Amino acid sequence: MATSRASSAPGFLAAINGRYHRAALTGYLVVVIAHWAEHLVQAYQIWAMGMARPKARGVLGQYFPWLVTSEWLHYGYAILMLVGLFLLRPGFTGRAKFWWTVALAIQFWHHIEHLLLLIQVQAGTNFFGQAVPTSILQLVITRVELHLFYNSVVFIPMMIAMYFHLRPNRAEMQAMSCNCAPRYESRPAGSPATSPA
Repeated sequence: MATSRASSAPGFLAAINGRYHRAALTGYLVVVIAHWAEHLVQAYQIWAMGMARPKARGVLGQYFPWLVTSEWLHYGYAILMLVGLFLLRPGFTGRAKFWWTVALAIQFWHHIEHLLLLIQVQAGTNFFGQAVPTSILQLVITRVELHLFYNSVVFIPMMIAMYFHLRPNRAEMQAMSCNCAPRYESRPAGSPATSPA
C-alpha cells in the first residue's frame, strides 16, 4: 500500500497526520467552530437583537470585553488557524487535499489582513487615512461582516475537505497515512468509502 509523505515525516508531524490525524482534526475543528460561533452570535446580536456594534461582542466578549478589542488575540487566532491548516495538510490526499489547500490559501490572506491591523495598533498609526485600524478589504466591507465572511469562506472548503477525507476513492485511500476513513478493500476504484447498510 502506498503512503503519503506524512508517514515519512519526523515525529510530531508524522503522528498528527498519521495515527493521531482524526484526534488532531477533531481538536482543531472544535476550536474553529467555537470561534466561528462567536462571529455568528455577534452577527445575531447586531442584526436580530438590534445591539449597537460596540456592544455586540459575542458570548465570551460579554464577560471579557478585551477579547473583542485585542488585535494580538485576533492575530494570534489567525496564526493558529494558519498553522493548523498547514500542519494537518499532509494527512489529506486527492480531492480532500485540494479543498484543504483552498482553505489554507484563504486563511493566509485572512492572516495578512489581521497582520495589517496589528501593525497599525502597535505603530499607533492608522493606514488608508482611516480613523481606526483598517485592513484592505475593510475599506469596502465593515469589520463585523468581513470577518464573518472570512471565517465562513475558510470553514466551507474545510468541511468539503473533511467530507472527501472521510469518503475517499480507492486511489485516495491507498495514499492515506491516517485511519480517518474506514477501509474497504472490495470497493471499486472511484467509489466513495461508505458504511455498509
